[in-house]
Amino acid sequence: MAGMARHCVFLVPGDAQARTGGTLYDRRIAEGLRALGWQVDWCSPGDGFPSPGAPARAQAAACTAALPDGALVVADGLAFGVLAELAERHAQRLRWVALVHHPLALESGLSPQEQDRLQASERRALACARQVIVTSAATARALGAYGVPATRTAVVEPGTDPVPPAQGSGQGLSLLCVATVTPRKAHALLLQALAGLRERPWHLHCVGSLDRDAATAAAAQDLVQALGLGQRVTWHGEVAAEPLQALYAQADLFVLPSLYEGYGMAFAEALAHGLPVLGCAAGAVPDTVPATAGVLVPPGDPVALQAALQPLLDNTAWRQALAAGARAAGQRLPRWEQAAARFAAVLEASA
Repeated sequence: MAGMARHCVFLVPGDAQARTGGTLYDRRIAEGLRALGWQVDWCSPGDGFPSPGAPARAQAAACTAALPDGALVVADGLAFGVLAELAERHAQRLRWVALVHHPLALESGLSPQEQDRLQASERRALACARQVIVTSAATARALGAYGVPATRTAVVEPGTDPVPPAQGSGQGLSLLCVATVTPRKAHALLLQALAGLRERPWHLHCVGSLDRDAATAAAAQDLVQALGLGQRVTWHGEVAAEPLQALYAQADLFVLPSLYEGYGMAFAEALAHGLPVLGCAAGAVPDTVPATAGVLVPPGDPVALQAALQPLLDNTAWRQALAAGARAAGQRLPRWEQAAARFAAVLEASA
């Protein structure tokens, strides 16, 4: 980008301060680019993505039309993937860079018709992008089905912050699950597994929005009561950075049986804190969590999840060994400054 101002626009749906992994990634990268001397503007195409209503589509059209000719636009895939017509309309005028956290059609709970519709739309939108940035090698591989050539795909993994190692609660076993309550995060699966281990001295702390999928959140909370676990599970909802760090610090084990992850920033955060991990071998999770740091079971299998959870609860020495492996893995993860520098290099190369 020699001789040109380093300027880009992030097109990100919803609240810029939302604590979802995708928005947090976008925000931290934007902050890192600014620290590197970039001018970064932020534009929201509205709420409700990837199922926007007419008002959000109108806001997206107005937001995009207002961008100057030649603008370098980093479009979050949560919106970009369902705005194929808009992407095509401005493909010659704007320099699109698609930022794909995970393909929309791989979200859980979709009908085959919805999956087909989302895949077709995202394929069209991605064809308009000069460059596609993904957050993991697993997502890069998944985009092979979308006709995106490897030469137009760059992996920029999320960063981590330096944090002190977790100390545990000192009172029983504190289990931490950090995820928006949606079908893909499979909270019900975790609760069913824990119900079979109720005689162990555990307490589950669930951190993540209860509002983004209110029906799934209500069903999970009802399941807690139905299983007789009302005194064993705390729903914290979305929390700010400082109380979240406190919850990581007092945890003994990180548990999240996601059915798919495009990267899984909460897993990386757990490793950074030196927490042993129990999750599923789904999407990018096996690339993020090595066998020395945790246990991964097949996705969607409550029997396997409970079978893996039992020795993790019972065997202190094994948890400590995995915690050491997690700390080592966490130290190998990139910092946010490195992630932003990598992102900047990709933007400069795609100009």
